[in-house]
Amino acid sequence: QVQLAESGGGLVQAGGSLRLSCAASGRTFSGYAIGWFRQAPGKEREFVAAIDRTGTGTFYTDSAKGRFTISRDNNRNTAYLQMNSLRPEDTAVYYCAAVFGIGWYQGRDTYQYWGQGTQVTVSS
Repeated sequence: QVQLAESGGGLVQAGGSLRLSCAASGRTFSGYAIGWFRQAPGKEREFVAAIDRTGTGTFYTDSAKGRFTISRDNNRNTAYLQMNSLRPEDTAVYYCAAVFGIGWYQGRDTYQYWGQGTQVTVSS
C-alpha cells in the first residue's frame, strides 16, 4: 500500500504560481511512477503530468507544457507540481497518483493509488 497526501492548493490570481506537493508513505516511494491529474466541476478527471521513478523521465499534457514542471525527491518521499502562469481554466481539484513501474504513465486507469486531492482556484 502507498498512501498519498496532496497539499499546496489554494486561491491565486491569473498569472500566478502554486507548487503542489504529494507526500507518500508506505512502500518504497522510489519504486513508483507518479502522475498528476485534475478534475474540474462537471468534467472527467484528466491527465496533467507524469514522472518516472527516477525523476529522469517526464511527460506533460499540451496545456501544461511550458507552464508546469513535475519533479520528485525520493529522499523526502515527495513529488511536486510547480504551476506557473496559471489560468482560470486551470481551476480544478488536483490529484496525485502512484503506480509501481519503470516508466511514466498517462492513463488514469493505470494508477494504483490516489490521494484525496487539493483544490486549485485561479481567479481572473
